[in-house]
Amino acid sequence: MMPFSVLDLAPIVQGATAADALRSTLALARHAEAHGYRRFWLAEHHNMPGVASAATAVVIGHVAAGTHSIRVGSGGVMLPNHAPLVIAEQFGTLASLFPGRIDLGLGRAPGTDPVTARALRRELAGSADQFPQDVQELQSYFEAPPGQATRAIPGAGLSVPIWLLGSSLFSAQLAAALGLPFAFAAHFAPELLQAALTLYRKRFQASAELQQPYAMACVNVIAADTDAQARHLFTSHQQAITQLRRGRPGQLPPPIDDIDAFWSPAEKAMVGESMRCSFVGSSATIERSLGAFLAATPIDELMVNVHVHNQDARRHSLTLTAAIRERLALTPSIA
Repeated sequence: MMPFSVLDLAPIVQGATAADALRSTLALARHAEAHGYRRFWLAEHHNMPGVASAATAVVIGHVAAGTHSIRVGSGGVMLPNHAPLVIAEQFGTLASLFPGRIDLGLGRAPGTDPVTARALRRELAGSADQFPQDVQELQSYFEAPPGQATRAIPGAGLSVPIWLLGSSLFSAQLAAALGLPFAFAAHFAPELLQAALTLYRKRFQASAELQQPYAMACVNVIAADTDAQARHLFTSHQQAITQLRRGRPGQLPPPIDDIDAFWSPAEKAMVGESMRCSFVGSSATIERSLGAFLAATPIDELMVNVHVHNQDARRHSLTLTAAIRERLALTPSIA
């Protein structure tokens, strides 16, 4: 059976606080654990009024402490914002507290705007270009070769799986060259999904960390009792993405009855294209569409993003999706 996992942005919904969002994130993680999801990842964003996971390692610790078996990690840490040694120490600490449960997913985008990226106190010029060297430096702190002058403590000698995340061909190629698992962000940038997965598998070089390629894709999944209910819930995410593209990011709004009255035809087309890998509907609807997607997509694991305003609806979506996972496992082409 293909493993399913969860991506969470710790969304701050309209009328709530970051504290509310972090409590909801833990409740969602516990629900995911109870329904057999493999991982629960949190994403680093900064200066975003609707996202409470800026201090990603801290939130990972909060979630790991409140769960028992589910793997918890970053989807991802934006490495250009940080010194590799600091990330090695943070995730070495997490791995020491929660052995065998911590994942370290790395991205090369800043996860914010240029002004905020500068406020993070990292040099902007060439920071993304330095990403391959930063990844290898980070690996070295966990490997801790003899004679290493600077060591991550905690961190040295610990097994913390490193994933490379991406929405283009760059990270796919780097993950293949370094022999690392690869996760593609199809939930907001689906255009190069198939090309990136093909490139990753074609160029993969076995490493001490991974002998065979292992790929995951993240998609949006909103399951409800009816198609109409799911489409209604989805309007919160659609509004949030539209506002982000307008340069006015905010808290996650409640759903609305008429999304076409909210956006222009051009905005509808733009958001529709960027969110093409979204599976929205009843269990039967999603089972058909998601089954077809998995049959056509060479991945080993699926990660779902449930960006919904109502917390009960988020958990219900994960419940329905877990049942879909069980039924899809009976289909030989995606088992």
